[in-house]
Amino acid sequence: MHITPYNREKAVAYAHKWAYKRNPRYYDYENIGGDCTNFASQCILSGGAVMNYTPDIGWYYINANDRSPSWTGVNFLYSFLVFNKGPGPFAKESGIEEILPGDLVQLKFERGLFQHTPLVVEVGNPPAPNSVLVAAHTFDCDFRPLSSFEYSAARFLHIMGVRRF
Repeated sequence: MHITPYNREKAVAYAHKWAYKRNPRYYDYENIGGDCTNFASQCILSGGAVMNYTPDIGWYYINANDRSPSWTGVNFLYSFLVFNKGPGPFAKESGIEEILPGDLVQLKFERGLFQHTPLVVEVGNPPAPNSVLVAAHTFDCDFRPLSSFEYSAARFLHIMGVRRF
C-alpha cells in the first residue's frame, strides 16, 4: 500500500461544476434525507480518491441502492475518513486554521448529530467563518461563506491523502 496526494484542485473544480446541478452518474438523494454528503463524496472521488469496497465500513458508490453508509451519511463519512486504515481517502479532524480548499466542514444545526457536509472551495487569510467559502448540495451553493449558515457546531476534516494498493 502507498499514499498518493489528494488533488484538491480537481475536487474543487468538480464542486464548482456540479454545485447547482446533479451529475447523472449519481442518484440525487435530495428528497430522501439530503444530497450533501453524496456530493462531498463525489468531490473527494474527483480529487483522486479510490473507493474502499469493505462492506459496512468502506466508502463506495455502485448505484443508488448499493453504496456504503459513508458515501451519503454525514457521521458515517466522518468515521470513515478519520479512522480509515485501508484503501481510499483519509483525514484528520482539525481546526479551521488547518483547512484547505478540498477539505470538508461538517455542521450541526441543533442538538444531536452533525447534519451537513459542505466542501471547502476557498480559504481566506486568516481562515475564519466569514472567509471560508463552501459548495454544497441540499442547500445548493457555491462560494458561500461558512458564516452564512446558522449552525451550533462545526468540525473540520483535513484530507491527508489517499491510500492505494
